Amino acid sequence: MALVDVAGTRLEVERTSVGRDAVAPIVMLHEGLGSVAMWKDFPHRVAHATGRDVVAYSRAGYGRSSPASLPYGVRYMHDEALVVLPALLDALRIPRPILLGHSDGASIALIHAGASGRPVAGLALMAPHVMVEDVSIASIEAAKVAWRTTDLRARLERYHDDVDAAFTGWNDIWLHPDFRAWRIEDETRRVRCPVLAIQGEDDEYGTMAQVERIAALAPDVDLVRLADCRHSPHRDQPKAVLDALVRFVDRVG
Repeated sequence: MALVDVAGTRLEVERTSVGRDAVAPIVMLHEGLGSVAMWKDFPHRVAHATGRDVVAYSRAGYGRSSPASLPYGVRYMHDEALVVLPALLDALRIPRPILLGHSDGASIALIHAGASGRPVAGLALMAPHVMVEDVSIASIEAAKVAWRTTDLRARLERYHDDVDAAFTGWNDIWLHPDFRAWRIEDETRRVRCPVLAIQGEDDEYGTMAQVERIAALAPDVDLVRLADCRHSPHRDQPKAVLDALVRFVDRVG
């Protein structure tokens, strides 16, 4: 693990190397409550399955990275995609990554590919959001109740230096009335790289309409629909996800 100075903050970065510096690495972007540590062994498995180096990082306010500036605004994912991520890629000398994102991280990857003007080799998206659905809000409201009434805080505390800020930053903005109008369809329409979109049929935070909308807007999209799978495909269906990633990375070349 290393701390990298990026855009005025220090970000926790972990690289899994398989010794293939000449090919585009895979850069992993975590979910709304994620971090480097919360990926567990998945970056290692992705690296060795695909034969690509994998870089995972924790956004400001998560994991061991510097604190974030709270509260988040409605465009907080745009700020990450268009300011922080480009600076991180430059700092790590990664000119043309494959971006592998989960949930918020998948949306950030979409915004970066569609609106940053920077080259992206491919997007692998797990449970992405391009719009806010009623089911998303209902589950995030349920998470707020669980935060207050269950051991959720204790379970997350091991993964974040400031677990209260990590949770409230994410939860508060998603439940803010202004966020209901958030959409990234215009950015998705401008994506030109190949896209792999993976969605669980039992996802409690979004429906199949999310990936179907991506497929309708972007020109080169492979859809993977997974049965018996909730919001974290890499945990619920790891073999199916790895198999899809290997096929996708081989196609991207």
